[in-house]
Amino acid sequence: MSALPLIALVGNPNAGKSALFNALTGARQKVGNYPGVTVERKLGRVDLPDGRSADIVDLPGTYSLTPSSPDEQVTRNVILGQQAGEKRPDILVVVVDAANLDNHLRFALELIALGQPTVVALNMVDLAARDGLEIDPAILAAELGVPVIPTVAVRKRGLDELRAKLVELAPFTLPAGEAKSVPALDATGDEAATRREARRIARAAIVSETASRRLSGAVDKVALHPVFGPLILLALLFVIFQAVFSWSEAPIAMIEDAFAALQGVVEETLPDGFFRGLIVEGLINGVGSVLVFLPQILILFFFILMLEATGYMTRAAFLMDGLMARVGLSGRAFIPLLSSFACAVPGIMSTRTIADPKDRLTTILIAPLMTCSARLPVYTLIIGAFIPNTNVGGGIGLQGLVLFGLYVAGIAGALLAAAVLRMSVAKGKSSGFLMELPKYQMPLLRDVLIGLWQRAAIFLKRAGTIIFGTTVVLWLLLSYPKPPEGSDVGAVDYSAAGRVAHALEPIVRPIGFNHDIALALIPAMAAREVAVAALATANAIDAGDDEDATARSLAERLKGRWSLPTALAFLAWFVFAPQCISTIAVTKRETNGWRWPLFMLGYLFALAYIAAGITYWTARAAGL
Repeated sequence: MSALPLIALVGNPNAGKSALFNALTGARQKVGNYPGVTVERKLGRVDLPDGRSADIVDLPGTYSLTPSSPDEQVTRNVILGQQAGEKRPDILVVVVDAANLDNHLRFALELIALGQPTVVALNMVDLAARDGLEIDPAILAAELGVPVIPTVAVRKRGLDELRAKLVELAPFTLPAGEAKSVPALDATGDEAATRREARRIARAAIVSETASRRLSGAVDKVALHPVFGPLILLALLFVIFQAVFSWSEAPIAMIEDAFAALQGVVEETLPDGFFRGLIVEGLINGVGSVLVFLPQILILFFFILMLEATGYMTRAAFLMDGLMARVGLSGRAFIPLLSSFACAVPGIMSTRTIADPKDRLTTILIAPLMTCSARLPVYTLIIGAFIPNTNVGGGIGLQGLVLFGLYVAGIAGALLAAAVLRMSVAKGKSSGFLMELPKYQMPLLRDVLIGLWQRAAIFLKRAGTIIFGTTVVLWLLLSYPKPPEGSDVGAVDYSAAGRVAHALEPIVRPIGFNHDIALALIPAMAAREVAVAALATANAIDAGDDEDATARSLAERLKGRWSLPTALAFLAWFVFAPQCISTIAVTKRETNGWRWPLFMLGYLFALAYIAAGITYWTARAAGL
């Protein structure tokens, strides 16, 4: 170990520690790992005004001395002098973000209570001033009982004052054996008391703030209220799902008309045969039946992007944290689960930020229950066909209400599954986390449009690759072999795919599923949207040259073939069923084997089967 004094830079993530470390040390840095762990160790050297030098270490960011990850454990161990190969720091430089003072002061108070020589670097004061926040360092120093130096690390402001203060503190090191114990943050009230004290000190040190910051605080008192906050969140979600149906009617009709016109041109241009059947029945009816739902997907993501850009989405995470903790889920699981509303694949990949292995496993296993965008074409097709487009009162549409209910059912199913998993195969308690709330701001139209374009590109890519390829294969399996002349067996029933569906039908008939659904379930394993393409392709082949049948939309044809209990059971199935091979593949990769992907398939298909059966028989008993 070096004989030079050791200075530790410590603070919350995103406080600007690394920028301050680089500004103080320049190029004189060594980067390696701490012994026995894969946590990066960044050590540098700083010259002090009195001619001496000191070693300075940039510790991983953390929110408290109660660790929940290997990085945070290293930070705690170094500060307390318990890290192998690292001596206890002589001085702590606590870096806090001036714009998030009350949040960052929680950890600062915990560190100051250790009794080690400490100086607070009040960083990013320029950004705080830009946002209309003025902080008095003298008042803050008096409240904390340690020196406070304003800094702007990226512009190297305040560094001379910080070095001078380090010279004053450098001779005074805590004698060996006087390390104070760190109080555990548990349910005894210490954590709440620290939070209240941090808010009090922050209010005392803030000299002035703009009306917009005061307004944000007032809005948060309502938006984060334990009663009104969840109600506002539910109301927002309800409005979103109403808009998904009401705003999309016109663009969907335009896309349907365009595909109908294209089909007419193809039928007039090409002679009856293989290529005409492939294009009309396979591509136009198959892929086209999925593409018509693009407006609804874009409307949904428009609202999601708006909520993210305004800063509300992080507040939604805060509101959900308490509910998730009750079922044993870590608060860190919210972001991966939120990502899974777009697609479970990036949601599962983002669980890498969850340190606890059982927390992470639980999140991976329930991520497919979040209602991803691939379910939307299935939901909207069945809802549009079987649920009347009527108002239930107060301008509330029944179709939007049912869609809202399906999303809520997915969330409720995920929470219930998490509770069971945390009491069984992934037994353990939830670990809390702290988050910083961004300021409210007006969304930039350019950013929203770019986000919508990216979502449209992803959807169209899926339509042009997975859905296209699966539909072509499915059309071939539905078209061949052809029935003999004069056979009373339909083309679909006689085909290879039809025979597979007949074999599957006895298994799914008890839950109300018919031949159409049995036919759609297997190709839908490639992607959930393929279920719509499969139904459209099979119905187009069955219609053959029947002009009346081909003139009707897929929704109209299904309404004539299915009962309402069957349709509702189909919706219930898709709330739970893991119909996505990409999700299975990424789960295998993230869990390093087939054990947990197979477990996921088993329990989710079991849930889907039970839910569909209960829905079907309940609807029949109700006379629907």
